[in-house]
Amino acid sequence: MQKKYIVRLEDDERETCREIVKRLKGTSQKVRRAQILWKADADGPAWTDRKIADAFSCRINTVENIRQGFVLDGFEQTLERKKRQTPPTEKLLDGEQEAKIIATRLGPPPRGYANWTLRLLARKVVELEIVDSISHETVRRTLKKTA
Repeated sequence: MQKKYIVRLEDDERETCREIVKRLKGTSQKVRRAQILWKADADGPAWTDRKIADAFSCRINTVENIRQGFVLDGFEQTLERKKRQTPPTEKLLDGEQEAKIIATRLGPPPRGYANWTLRLLARKVVELEIVDSISHETVRRTLKKTA
């Protein structure tokens, strides 16, 4: 089967792969990517995807994705871990809301209570209309960041 993405390493890239593999320099993922690129090099060993996957205990899709990344993104970006563009979850509170929660926490607790509890603070924040709804866990994380 004809490959869509063919890896052709230049001499300096091939030498970089050799150094990473020889010295185990970098993260384990970086070493594995260097091994795969080195063995997939059309001007070098030119191993098949199946042989590479068997040799390095990974899936064939992993080899194909690394090939594709090399052709589309380049050598350096394929070796290094891709940085996430957006956080996994959006922030629930902005800086002003966080400041108001902290200020509420620093104030005196309601009558009948010796200290603020997280649930009590969450109820008070909603009551003061700082936010529409909030969990005690979000309040805890907000306070923990400042502690």
